[in-house]
Amino acid sequence: MAKITRYMTTSGARYGLVEDGIVFELVGNNPFAEHLEKGDAMGEFEHLLLAPPIVPSKIIAVGRNYAAHAAEMDNPLPEEPMLFLKPPSALIAFDIPIQLPPNIGRIDQEAELAVVIGKTAKKVTVNHALDYVLGYTCGNDVSARVLQKKDGQWGRAKGFDTFNPLGPWIETDIENPNNLAIEARINGQTVQKSNTSYMVFDVPTLIAFISSIMTLNAGDIIMTGTPEGVSELHDGDVVEIEIEQIGILRNPVEKLS
Repeated sequence: MAKITRYMTTSGARYGLVEDGIVFELVGNNPFAEHLEKGDAMGEFEHLLLAPPIVPSKIIAVGRNYAAHAAEMDNPLPEEPMLFLKPPSALIAFDIPIQLPPNIGRIDQEAELAVVIGKTAKKVTVNHALDYVLGYTCGNDVSARVLQKKDGQWGRAKGFDTFNPLGPWIETDIENPNNLAIEARINGQTVQKSNTSYMVFDVPTLIAFISSIMTLNAGDIIMTGTPEGVSELHDGDVVEIEIEQIGILRNPVEKLS
């Protein structure tokens, strides 16, 4: 089992394995290989320039998947998973700034468990859904609220560059994703504190439902929804998303002029 990350080199991004805070080269540079072998040490995780830990063909996000969050936004619960897509261009890594565009109104953080698909999944059953998972990581579904309400669909509000922080790494050693503590902090103050057990639709159900609609490819990401407590971001903030058994995703916030 492993913690999979990506780090930048002079020749581009490469996959690595994290052990005790040190990033090692992933021999073969293939995170989907049956056996993951570490090579040379590349440096300390916190001191490397990182890339998002995976390269997806698509990001499928789930709306209103925690009852308390739906209630705080004054929305009803969906009868089936409510899906929308985020562009891969929105992805950023650990410690890369979230950039707030000017003149678009309130922008919130949303702490989410992110599922990373490990092999092609098409019409899979709930009972076998977790067999298609590479691992899990922390996600932040950054959202422009005014645009979300104005447009009536969420592609623009949630699709800006830097609006999908992901990391710090992909944790492959999680047996049960349906009972993990999840917390968000802004400048050290807790704003979200919940557990994935409160999801309306759990991880196997989401994988089965989504794969009945579209083929999931290795590397694709499912953002599983956020609990209550979403909060506005401001220039100079530092956002941390922490999920049990995974770690902490940290990103500073800067406002664009």
